[in-house]
Amino acid sequence: MMAVLLGLHLARRGLDAQAVGLVVSAGLAGAAAASLVVTLAGDGLGRRRGLMLLAVLGATGAAAAALAEHPSAIALAAFVGMLNGMGRDRGASLILEQAALPATTTDAGRTMVFARYNVLQDVGHAFGSLLAGLPALAERAFPAYIVLIVAALPLYARLSAGVESRRGVERRLSPESRGIVVKLCALFAVDSLGGGFLTTALVALFFHERFGVGEAGLGLLFFGARAANAVSHLVAARLAARFGLVNTMVFTHIPSSLLLVTVPFAPTFAVAAALFLLREGLVEMDVPTRQSYVMAVVRPEERTVASGATHLVRIAAWAVAPAFAGVLIQRTSAATPFVLGAAMKIAYDLLLYSAFRRLRPPEEADVTSRP
Repeated sequence: MMAVLLGLHLARRGLDAQAVGLVVSAGLAGAAAASLVVTLAGDGLGRRRGLMLLAVLGATGAAAAALAEHPSAIALAAFVGMLNGMGRDRGASLILEQAALPATTTDAGRTMVFARYNVLQDVGHAFGSLLAGLPALAERAFPAYIVLIVAALPLYARLSAGVESRRGVERRLSPESRGIVVKLCALFAVDSLGGGFLTTALVALFFHERFGVGEAGLGLLFFGARAANAVSHLVAARLAARFGLVNTMVFTHIPSSLLLVTVPFAPTFAVAAALFLLREGLVEMDVPTRQSYVMAVVRPEERTVASGATHLVRIAAWAVAPAFAGVLIQRTSAATPFVLGAAMKIAYDLLLYSAFRRLRPPEEADVTSRP
């Protein structure tokens, strides 16, 4: 909801595309800072406490952003509140949640558990996008956003002790795992830099300015996009069981990037929306497979650090790109961020396949060949 409305809200406050990009970047920078803290101290603090603290910060920052007038004050509030303009959950909470999930299942069931986790997230994303189209909420986006964040607090408090890491276990990465994680971090940074050019807030602003689409139309569009994402996660889990995690990640992601390039050149909103929705049906297939793969190729006691490190570089790259995207839209063409973002993502896919196609997770270790 917030991602769909954020760009429009800021534009109505008098901020231009460059300033909107800076605010979105500030929110992602705050999420990157929180991710660093969670990576280094999340297990020591406790995963339940960490999740609750992140919710409190998110609500506080959103309240400050709603009241602030000057762009720099809004950006500072966005940083504190980790204000999310991506349209998907990119916060530090994911690090703690993803580190806990593998303990709930077997190696063979791990990818499906991550798929269901992402389906539930995208159901929330879809309904949030739909809510953004309601006139009553369009004018009250921040209060609604704060209420929804605060509603998570009692749910986090009720989590069992099973989400916590084992006490007294060394959590530094082993030399073998360190090499794997460093390579993955470098590749994920490229992918996320490309994705950062295309935050939901900036894409919504593109559809609004190019085709005159209002909140109701944007809400429906992004509801459809998140619904397509949700279905794709379950499909991805089944593809991974047949073809392997790395193959599924790469060969569903490249077509999505090619579709993305066509969106800004579409002659009408209907054509652009259709191309965008097709892209959204493919682009998230690498999410549960990627999460499952990272958790599979490190030791159980290394999962919080590995999840944190890979997520941190992703969110740091996301934080950098929107500010540049805003400048590019204002000074060149609305198509430029789409083309640059897609090119970076395709480069990431090719490099990932080259580097990791032979490093298989445990459930694929006994498979000697793949179609």
